[in-house]
Amino acid sequence: MYSVFIDGSSGTTGLRIRERLGERSDIQLITLSEELRKDPKAKKEALSSADVAFLCLPDAAAVESVQLVENPKTAIIDTSTAHRTSEGWVYGFPELSGQKEKIAESKRIANPGCHASGFIALVAPLVQHGIVSKDELLSCFSLTGYSGGGKKMIAEYESDGRSKLLDAPRMYALSQSHKHLKEMQAMCRLDAAPVFCPIVAPYYAGMEVTVPLFNRNKQEIEQLYSEYYAGGLVRFVKDDSEDGFLSAGALSTRDDMIISVFGSDERMILVARFDNLGKGASGAALQNMNILIGADERTGLNV
Repeated sequence: MYSVFIDGSSGTTGLRIRERLGERSDIQLITLSEELRKDPKAKKEALSSADVAFLCLPDAAAVESVQLVENPKTAIIDTSTAHRTSEGWVYGFPELSGQKEKIAESKRIANPGCHASGFIALVAPLVQHGIVSKDELLSCFSLTGYSGGGKKMIAEYESDGRSKLLDAPRMYALSQSHKHLKEMQAMCRLDAAPVFCPIVAPYYAGMEVTVPLFNRNKQEIEQLYSEYYAGGLVRFVKDDSEDGFLSAGALSTRDDMIISVFGSDERMILVARFDNLGKGASGAALQNMNILIGADERTGLNV
């Protein structure tokens, strides 16, 4: 039996983690009453008594919580952006070559960002194998459901009399300073971050991340993906379209990811589809926990 504490269990990611863990017989949840939830002493005790602690907090609060942990045996999985490129932290995307072993041996795991997960899944293997050069200038177009914006955005989209502007997809992060760019560049070992166009659309959950490429061998890329992601929660599926369409909500409620390649050698588009709350958030966090405690990484996941 492993003891687990969720710091920030009332947020979208924390709630889903708590629901999943509540169904497991190998996990004992450590909980704090509402009046003690923000008490530093109570939080320190809960964090330090846990085998695994999930941080589902804003960046600054996550940094503060890490500083409260006194037990060297407590493993932390941080779902914020605070530590994704920090020294001493392992990036929690186990499908990357050698990353699963690093996760299993670490006590500090940084859970990936949702948009970043799709981009890294598509680009990192290509850079590793020399199909895309480190100095290449890339672009990325990504669709997400509104649940990715957390409780405030969910309430906004689901409120009566909402603005008609919310009825259509909306671009954001127009300044090209999105918080996921740093990890996208770092984990793919690119010299420059991609031009990134994230779009939130009026549906609850699901994500579709795309990267265009020119003048590459499409069959070579498909073969690489097929071999690189064999047996994991990311898998390559050839010709995954729905009669010529691709729904960003196709993997909603699931915790895995499908990647595909469309087009020709001259012009192609790489596509990753998954749930922004699943493989893009809570599902990935639970997968990392399973690896840490030595359980099958699919335990408790919808795959």
